Amino acid sequence: MNSVGEACTDMKREYDQCFNRWFAEKFLKGDGSGDPCTDLFKRYQQCVQKAIKEKEIPIEGLEFMGHSKEKPEGSS
Repeated sequence: MNSVGEACTDMKREYDQCFNRWFAEKFLKGDGSGDPCTDLFKRYQQCVQKAIKEKEIPIEGLEFMGHSKEKPEGSS
């Protein structure tokens, strides 16, 4: 699956490969310590956010690609 931004597709594939390898080789075998793909994810996230702004895709009120630092009122 391609990314929302054409320039982000290679980063997405690189991140997907990294995550899938970590998930299969480490996490599923009980080693949940750390995620070696964090930097790849952050770069991909920034690329997608830039593409969304450039394409003027409305995202107000949506959380995507990660958790916000503040929790909505009434959530635990």
